[in-house]
Amino acid sequence: MKKELAIMAVFATAIISGFSIFINKFAISGMNSSIFTFGKNVMVAMFLAGIILMSGNFSKIKELKKKEWLSLIIVGLIGGSIPFVLFFKGLQLTNSAAGSFIHKTMFIFVAILAIYFLKEKLHKAVFAGAILLLAGNFMILKLSNFAWTTGSTMILIATLFWAVENTYSKKLLAGMDGNVLAFGRMFFGSVFIMIYLAFTGEIKLLVSLNQNQLGWILFTSIVLLGYVVTWYNGLKHVKATIATSILLLGSPVTTLLNYVLSGTVLTIGEVAGMISIATGLVIVVMFSEKLGEGQSSAISTA
Repeated sequence: MKKELAIMAVFATAIISGFSIFINKFAISGMNSSIFTFGKNVMVAMFLAGIILMSGNFSKIKELKKKEWLSLIIVGLIGGSIPFVLFFKGLQLTNSAAGSFIHKTMFIFVAILAIYFLKEKLHKAVFAGAILLLAGNFMILKLSNFAWTTGSTMILIATLFWAVENTYSKKLLAGMDGNVLAFGRMFFGSVFIMIYLAFTGEIKLLVSLNQNQLGWILFTSIVLLGYVVTWYNGLKHVKATIATSILLLGSPVTTLLNYVLSGTVLTIGEVAGMISIATGLVIVVMFSEKLGEGQSSAISTA
């Protein structure tokens, strides 16, 4: 039952992700991307601290050893700061659809890392599912005129950072509470982004935030809180490969929200893309869960 609830939590993460991408394009308009990210991270860290305190789990933080604190600092660096700065800067330099597609390739890198560092076994059929997942996103995002830019490179680097962080986090979650890990990521991520803002001189922009911008930061922080809570608590009990594959459901969610707002009708290509994503996800989850330890069609380094 715990695993079923964990998978449901990751599905919730995917839905939240789709909504977050949709709403962030309105929230970040006219705002410095690094300031926006810093504000969200700080608020989410505060929310998580409150959740941990109110749930009576503060002892889980006090009991952390030096090695575990160092691990949280690393997660904050490679997951909660560097990739955020790169990703949003990259989005300013490239097409948002191209950026989204590059980000969606993260599950491929996680799958490779999971094989070697988490010893996860993958059925060969999973790679067929992966092709369908990517093809579906390609159709939904309408990337017929895809062109590689400097922004694309920044987003790819950010995606690689997040792939490493998710793999590392999965390993840490074997002995750490999901909310505690999420808190470490957001808190130390905020510290590193603050250092970056101070170094670049952008930190002075904090005092220029108006009431509308602060409102957007608060609202998107609540959305991000839902994302990290469901993600890390779900990832704790679900294979990293499956979890990151499920996240690709975010694209159809974003597309549907866009069409609901505009009142237009989905194209045949977009419907085909959604079907491709759904089919690919079923294949990935089904064959990952049915894989036996001695199955000859498995790919593993164990």
